[in-house]
Amino acid sequence: MTGMRMAAPLLALREGYSAVAVGLLLALFALTQVFLALPAGRYADRHGLKRPVKYAVIVAAVGTGAAVLFPTFPVLCFAALCTGAATGCATIALQRHVGRAAHDPTQLRQVFSWLAIGPAVSNFIGPFFAGLLIDHAGAYAGSTTGYRAAFAMMMGMALLTWFWVRTAQEMPAVIAPNGGKRQKAWDLLKDPNFRRLLILNWLLSSCWDVHTFVVPLLGYERGLSASAIGTILGCFALAAALIRVVMPFVAERLREATVLFAAMLAAAALFAVYPLMPTAVLLGTCSILLGLALGSVQPMIMSMLHQLTPPERHGEALGLRLMAINGSSVAMPIIFGYAGALVGVAGLFWIVGGAVGAGSRIAWGMRNMKFPVQPHA
Repeated sequence: MTGMRMAAPLLALREGYSAVAVGLLLALFALTQVFLALPAGRYADRHGLKRPVKYAVIVAAVGTGAAVLFPTFPVLCFAALCTGAATGCATIALQRHVGRAAHDPTQLRQVFSWLAIGPAVSNFIGPFFAGLLIDHAGAYAGSTTGYRAAFAMMMGMALLTWFWVRTAQEMPAVIAPNGGKRQKAWDLLKDPNFRRLLILNWLLSSCWDVHTFVVPLLGYERGLSASAIGTILGCFALAAALIRVVMPFVAERLREATVLFAAMLAAAALFAVYPLMPTAVLLGTCSILLGLALGSVQPMIMSMLHQLTPPERHGEALGLRLMAINGSSVAMPIIFGYAGALVGVAGLFWIVGGAVGAGSRIAWGMRNMKFPVQPHA
């Protein structure tokens, strides 16, 4: 999905589509996740890991395969819907599986730090190698053949997912205390700490969204090649992966809310200076620092979420979280497209940075939060 999120907008821009159309295309990556997140969470609660991932692989392969055969804007929109849905469903199943394997809060921070390395590495592999193929696989840089090669590579990545997951051992099923009676997902929102956690997750997710959306536009405006744009995005992902490699080894000394507070302040500061950087090297430097800040966030949020919710409802809580952040991700790229035309790229960075900086107060206030539920396998 990360490769598609970089390659598809570039192809749309090459074909003459506007920033608003590109924003709509990016919004489609999140649209299906809004509607599928809760059903996918419940499905994972009932069936575990392998079955949801298998169906996700099929859907992702169909979407990327269609883009290989017909690299047109309507088909790119279809591919965005497919890869977004597949990634969301597989992510919920994987996160639920890993969270259930942990036995205490320290182990939760460790396992989610390890798990978060995967998406961080994919955030590098997808844009970087897609950019290389776009520039060098065809007769000339940016040819349709190069884009087709990039889409084919991403279809292969989707199929490889099943190769790695097929031998995983399923966790034993969890029986709800009420005998399996279905509860409403919205009941989880009655917990004020759960609501605060969703707000923090939404703010930090907006940082990722605006970075993913604006960097291709910023690079295109400044005449950077697809390889350079992919490298800038790849540096962000590589830094996020690096910090996640370190975190499992220092998990015992970390407090979730403190890490979130520091990451939000750092992101606000970096967003203030990012659009002022005049060269690709300086943009890459900001991208690295932002990746280090935001890369530390997801393991902390996932650890807190699993401690706040009952084990038999982990999938449902993960689905609600994904629905919340992707609901905004549907609207945000469209808003970014219009706002970019009104206030420019710099204005987008500063608005989101200001919101994240203001939201850091919520993270600071959650430092002494008490967790009512202790995780167990």
